[in-house]
Amino acid sequence: MKQKDALSALAALAQDTRLAVFRHLVAVGPDGAAAGDIAHAVKVAAPTLSFHLKELEQARLITSRRQSRSIIYSADYARMRALLGFLMDDCCRGRPEICGFAAKQKDCAA
Repeated sequence: MKQKDALSALAALAQDTRLAVFRHLVAVGPDGAAAGDIAHAVKVAAPTLSFHLKELEQARLITSRRQSRSIIYSADYARMRALLGFLMDDCCRGRPEICGFAAKQKDCAA
């Protein structure tokens, strides 16, 4: 990941509602969630949520797809891994296990 892309993603996440939405979508899993379900989960009004979803999509942290009459939003796990990798690239001189990152990654893969 290039620094410019990392800055865009980090800027998108540097806001309470967007961070809550992204964390919710990560927890929901690859199937994603409809906007109404997200709004209910993070306790935000639909117009406000729409703005934040657009910002997260522009940063390529989430994707959307139409399913019948709903739009389903999902975390972009590849992009999330790329961002985490960018942040951890130089961790402890190439030993990310010192930071606990490698152990957490194995937990997620299980």
